[in-house]
Amino acid sequence: MLDAGILIIRLVIGLLFIGHGAQKLFGMFGGHGLRGTAGWLESIGMKPGMLMAFMAGAGELVGGLLFASGIWLTIGAALIVITMLVSIVTVHGKNGLWITAGGYEYNLVLIAVAVGIAFIGGGQYTLMN
Repeated sequence: MLDAGILIIRLVIGLLFIGHGAQKLFGMFGGHGLRGTAGWLESIGMKPGMLMAFMAGAGELVGGLLFASGIWLTIGAALIVITMLVSIVTVHGKNGLWITAGGYEYNLVLIAVAVGIAFIGGGQYTLMN
């Protein structure tokens, strides 16, 4: 049952990160694509916007893919952690902890899940097995 539980966590978190990356990179799932994301990132002071948008989208997409599949799990977890830390530093941190005020609560939960699974391991159900 432990391996099945780890698989569920990996798939939910990983697939959601893949989706967020696809929003930023390709405009899928209601996202704004590279140009829209770049414009927003520049508006909050992250320049050059296109490079930052690509890095954010690629980090989420690749991190999610590695995390969900269990291939190079620690690298996938690290990419998730890095994107969430950047999100905290650039957007949510100034709003405090609680998500109800736009804070970093959810980012912190995602960091904890990524780090926790990286420490535990991907379980039996990975594409590496």
